[in-house]
Amino acid sequence: TLRKPISQSSMADWASKNLNMHTQGIFRRRISISNMLSWNGGSIKKPMLITSNRTIKKEACEMFKLVQSYMGDRQTRMDRNHVALVTVTKCWSMQGLRDELYIQLIRQTTDNMCYRSLAWGWELMAISLAFFSPSPKFQSYLEGYIYRHLDSDENIAQRIKELVDLKNKKITKSRKKRKQNTEDEGLPISTYAKYCYRKLQKVAVTGGKKGLRKPTVEEITHARNAIVTPSLFGSSLEEIMLRQQDMYPGNKLPWVQTQLSQQVLALGGEQTEGIFRIPGDIDEVNALKLQVDQWRIPNSLSDPNIPASLLKLWYRELEEPVIPQQFYKECINNYENPDAAVAVVQLLPELNRLVLCYLIHFLQIFAQPSNVGRTKMDVNNLAMVMAPNCLRCQSDDPRVIFENTRKEMSFLRMLIVHLDTSFIKGLV
Repeated sequence: TLRKPISQSSMADWASKNLNMHTQGIFRRRISISNMLSWNGGSIKKPMLITSNRTIKKEACEMFKLVQSYMGDRQTRMDRNHVALVTVTKCWSMQGLRDELYIQLIRQTTDNMCYRSLAWGWELMAISLAFFSPSPKFQSYLEGYIYRHLDSDENIAQRIKELVDLKNKKITKSRKKRKQNTEDEGLPISTYAKYCYRKLQKVAVTGGKKGLRKPTVEEITHARNAIVTPSLFGSSLEEIMLRQQDMYPGNKLPWVQTQLSQQVLALGGEQTEGIFRIPGDIDEVNALKLQVDQWRIPNSLSDPNIPASLLKLWYRELEEPVIPQQFYKECINNYENPDAAVAVVQLLPELNRLVLCYLIHFLQIFAQPSNVGRTKMDVNNLAMVMAPNCLRCQSDDPRVIFENTRKEMSFLRMLIVHLDTSFIKGLV
């Protein structure tokens, strides 16, 4: 279920306190908030948001031109992929520009009379959310804006028509008009909004792209494609199985789960000290994630920590955890009872049960004494690193979270020690 976003009045209040009000004309009259947050065909002389950072002030004005270029409202020699790359890299490298980009996109997708430009603005917002989140103080505002577009396609089409009619009355036929296009070109705006809403929820928690390597054109393309074709990461188990239906119709388990697990073992992960505890190089993990999302496993892998880290990430980013939320209390209540813990597994939906049993069978390999001697990862350590990827505590109370963390670990430990997973051998 979607959380109710902040009210329109709260959004207006936020805007009045944080917008860097622009002026116009020889008398430098202040522009109204509604005009500040409506599509603009010209350039801007100062940032949209209040800032004292000189670099941000300069970069914000240049970024506005990039936003216009991506949306097709300003001519440029760069292709749109490169425009997106420059824009995203600026914000990824400079945290102070992130909110500025999102408020600029809000402006350029409000009262925009060209549907294609409007759609490209939403597309750039979706791409940006794959790399970085807004600041906590701006998140609610952005969330409120996106929320209001989840079912707004008819309203948008009507609004564009009204704006076009109004403009046509004001200008003569002899004057050059901006290209107006009210026809649907590509995706409905609600599709972008729904994707952005889900992406915002995730990126606010995960924090976006990590590592030292700057974003690449491949990552930009991947982020754009993910709007229509859901990624293997961050989707639900059902969506993932649906996606692989054409390529692996006979598979009972997610391809990404089995392939990454097999890679860890193929590279000698069960004999690697600190496996699952020591993270793989984050840039290498990002590169592998990109390839896995294209159904490819490279032959060049040598460090088992890379697929191990990505496997943990896949479990952690599932839209709903492997053990669905409605079973969480039962798990926490039976963290010391082996029979009850095993019984919970039998109650899970079939797909979740198979995915969990595959994971437990996989961890049982590492829990064997001969492997523990090399990995220094006994059953307690394995449960500690994997429990947060299987169970999610919904409480905001730090004391509850702390107490439940111990119970989550104990519950997973019970499964590793007592769950019979022999039936999973050979299953793909």
